[in-house]
Amino acid sequence: MLAHQWISFMERTMGARSSTLAAASAAVLLALALALPASVQAGNHGERLPMAPEEGQMVALVTGSTSGLGKEVARQLAAHGVHVIVHGRNIERGELLVEEIEEAGGSARFYPADFALMANVQALANRIKEDYDRLDLLLNNAGLSARGTEEAQITDDGNELLLQVNYLSHFLLTHELLPMLQASAPARIIHTASGAQAPLDFDDPNMENNYTSGRAYGQSKLAQITYSNALARRIEGTGVTTVSLHPGTFMPTRMVLGAGIEPQDDLEVGVNAIMNLITSKEIENGAYFNRQEQARAHDQAYDEEAQRKLWELSERLVGTR
Repeated sequence: MLAHQWISFMERTMGARSSTLAAASAAVLLALALALPASVQAGNHGERLPMAPEEGQMVALVTGSTSGLGKEVARQLAAHGVHVIVHGRNIERGELLVEEIEEAGGSARFYPADFALMANVQALANRIKEDYDRLDLLLNNAGLSARGTEEAQITDDGNELLLQVNYLSHFLLTHELLPMLQASAPARIIHTASGAQAPLDFDDPNMENNYTSGRAYGQSKLAQITYSNALARRIEGTGVTTVSLHPGTFMPTRMVLGAGIEPQDDLEVGVNAIMNLITSKEIENGAYFNRQEQARAHDQAYDEEAQRKLWELSERLVGTR
């Protein structure tokens, strides 16, 4: 059955877009949307690795997938036949999620990495390139929330903490894995951003002046969106699509609950928003979404001079120039 025929059939028989429909149809829509090749090599160096993907199986990396939104998306992807590369800082939670996925008949593998250390990000990228020969989906989801601190926290790499964990780490990871995504095209890169956006001061990225944790969080999230827009122009025609989104407001994740914030959106809102971007048959390269609706981000995200400055700053801060 052709892709458009399947979608039409589901709409006629299932009616409104319920969360059940989103989950039940995700596997088929995912394969149709990304038009996978008939076969791929399963392992590296001619050998099948433990928990390696089967021949022809999609591979997705979900950063920050040991809790909250990333964890639930990883579960859904695995339930629908995708091999999931689980990432997080907590080894126990990561291994428990892999065990859960395998017991349910899915396929996953856990890789620990602390994104507050650029050496960890580079090591993660290196291991994935060694262990896999394809990557169909990169979900840049790991992140920290506004931390309520009065002064900027600087990482050992010399960067403001939220800017590094939420944005710079994913800039480096995407840079390292982009050749794999292009070789696996059609493929997608999704950035879990936020509706909380603050323009980046390119002369003071570490916010030595006028620091607030809310502003630090907002600039890290707008940096993700601005980067996605800049990346979209650079990869046009390669078969890789990059998009960003605000998945939902104050969902009941560990970050939100840990901060004592009253949740507003159910976790299902964010999961469905991300699954929509994964499964949509056609999507505009560089688009930004508010939940499941295409929207407009802060003006800085569309300023080509700002995109150029951000790219050059990012290269300098992560050492890829």
